[in-house]
Amino acid sequence: MATEVTVPVLGESITEATLGEWLKQPGDAVAADEPIASLETDKVALEVPAPEAGVMGEHKVAVGDTVEVGAVIATIEAGSGGAAPSKDEDTPVDPPEKAPSANAAKAADKQDEVATSITLSPSVRRLVLEHGVDPSQISGTGKDGRLTKADVEDYVKSGAQQQSPPAEKGAASGAQTAPAPSSSGNRNEERVRMTRLRQTVARRLKEAQDTAALLTTFNDVDMTAVIETRSKYKDLFAKKHGVKLGFMGFFVKAACMALKDVPSVNAQIDGEEIVYYDYADISVAVSAPSGLVVPVIRNAETMSFADVENTIGDFGKRAKDGTLTMADMKGGTFTISNGGVFGSLMSTPIINPPQSAVLGLHRIDQRPVVMPDGSIEARPMMYMALSYDHRLIDGREAVTFLVRIKEAIEDPARLLIDL
Repeated sequence: MATEVTVPVLGESITEATLGEWLKQPGDAVAADEPIASLETDKVALEVPAPEAGVMGEHKVAVGDTVEVGAVIATIEAGSGGAAPSKDEDTPVDPPEKAPSANAAKAADKQDEVATSITLSPSVRRLVLEHGVDPSQISGTGKDGRLTKADVEDYVKSGAQQQSPPAEKGAASGAQTAPAPSSSGNRNEERVRMTRLRQTVARRLKEAQDTAALLTTFNDVDMTAVIETRSKYKDLFAKKHGVKLGFMGFFVKAACMALKDVPSVNAQIDGEEIVYYDYADISVAVSAPSGLVVPVIRNAETMSFADVENTIGDFGKRAKDGTLTMADMKGGTFTISNGGVFGSLMSTPIINPPQSAVLGLHRIDQRPVVMPDGSIEARPMMYMALSYDHRLIDGREAVTFLVRIKEAIEDPARLLIDL
């Protein structure tokens, strides 16, 4: 007798989700609690485990369908698996896609057998075919070693870097080289449904622009002291705490001090009232395969550097694995977003409602700086941006907040003695 697979409870106030991908195809063997499907909610992707061991049965819904909590999405049949799905099963694993690029067409015959023998999501399969790479040669960082889009993109980038300088080497290994511009004159287009997460991000960002009086204030900060501190203590720190001493720990602790000095930046508007928080729940933007997610470091003001770095590291790992929960995302009184890891020089980040401010960090560049004695030195400088709701936070408070951050980063001893 077949066992029904239903949509599990998704979290507080979440009643529906979108089927993101099927991880098991009809006829595949499945173990008890093995993930068989991925669901996308407004904030995170959740995996649906098999209720018992057996054979993957019929897919009741297709990729992209909206499903409610408790709905039946598939069945698990008795058996040991390995059988091919019957011909009357017409539920495709992936949504129909347009014809691949010219480069993909050349690689399709060679890659088809390998690609179809590995469980790939639609987006990953599309990248594999588009770049003509062998998925079995890529190390997966997703749950249970599955490939993510980031894995394929990193593999393609590394291949292109190795091949591009010497022209002869690039010509010798075309499979990993970025496809050359097509001379066939084809003007292909592809229409892809937005994920539920991307739809939610788009809606919330637009709501923030429509509701808040957004303004951005800039400052720059000399990173010399932090760089020297990290260089001096990074080995001892890693040995004692089992985690690297990163830049984010300094900025989180500096933000906690600044939020205490300028409480309006850590406040929120609720109707006709202002809610002030005596704690700092710092939302940190983390890159995930499905996009940026913003888990929360709770009570960051009470944490040590090691606690902060361990928490951020755990968030990053679970974001890549797709195991962040709704509880990880809930709340937050202030956000820090580090666009510098992607090479951003300057930006005007948008607040994360109902929060009232977000601190944007950027890349570190050597720039000429006039020193107090009039000399000019090349210093590692970073631009900081504070975007805020001007209905609640005045310009003077925004500037003061950034100056507090600047002072703490340029003299990290302030973080130890609370200055």
